[in-house]
Amino acid sequence: MSRRITRRTALSMAAALPLAGAGGLGRAEAPMMGPGMSRFRRFRLGGFEVTTLLAATRTVPDPQSIFGMDVSGERFAEVSRAAHIPTDRAQFFFTPTVVNTGSELVLFDTGYGAEGITGALGAAGYSPDQVDVVVITHMHPDHIGGLMAGGAPTFANARYVTGAKEFDAWAAMDNQGFEAKVRPLAEKTTMIEDGARVASGITAMAAFGHTPGHMVFLLESEGQQLLVAADFANHYVWSLAYPDWQVKFDMDDAQAAATRKRLLDMLASERMPFVGYHMPWPGTGFVEAAGGRYRYVPTSYQLMLGG
Repeated sequence: MSRRITRRTALSMAAALPLAGAGGLGRAEAPMMGPGMSRFRRFRLGGFEVTTLLAATRTVPDPQSIFGMDVSGERFAEVSRAAHIPTDRAQFFFTPTVVNTGSELVLFDTGYGAEGITGALGAAGYSPDQVDVVVITHMHPDHIGGLMAGGAPTFANARYVTGAKEFDAWAAMDNQGFEAKVRPLAEKTTMIEDGARVASGITAMAAFGHTPGHMVFLLESEGQQLLVAADFANHYVWSLAYPDWQVKFDMDDAQAAATRKRLLDMLASERMPFVGYHMPWPGTGFVEAAGGRYRYVPTSYQLMLGG
């Protein structure tokens, strides 16, 4: 026999529910956990395994003191509003990349400090002593900071690779970070030029401007390609989408802008994915170009289908 639920019956049932919770029959409230995200993302590129590592992330105030320094506040706000991002703060990401070629484990850049990079490596299932090659794309502090720990090399079994022009430029400066982190490893470091082969399937490409000898690296395996793009563009809107905008950390503004446009055109025309050191986590995306404009397209599941 069916029972018809009247409005009065429904109201009385609803009124009784809080009493059940108060009597201990309901579940306890789950604690607030705070924001969180994974420390690594791994995918296949042909015969390679590529893993992006979140060495650090932080919120930075007043982003126009870094990006778009040469445009009006109104223009900066207009662009930011269109991209649904605030103008008073930005989230920075620091994303080294590790590539397992099948014969060598190659790490690109090391974050601000040893703790960050080793923690991210550990989360991804690697230990520092497994790293065979450490490639330094350029020598800003957030790329060389993890090279040393307590005065000793963090990656005890690794050989090191960096651009000859980059090394020479920083060696001529009075820079404490270089002296503490890079110079002690000079005898173990191979200095390379544009087009050099770092390991099988990994080729250096000059991308000067952000620093004097900044380099990016092309990965090629079984007909698939990806660019480890380092800092050629340091924000997905205020730098990549507007490559002419001035960036505080570019050491040669004109050359950095020209490099951005050259690499953006290459990525767009080749439909090539890339890893950007400061792109939104997990750091992988594509570039679309039309009418002299550029747009960052974050990856969804494309790289999960590789291999």
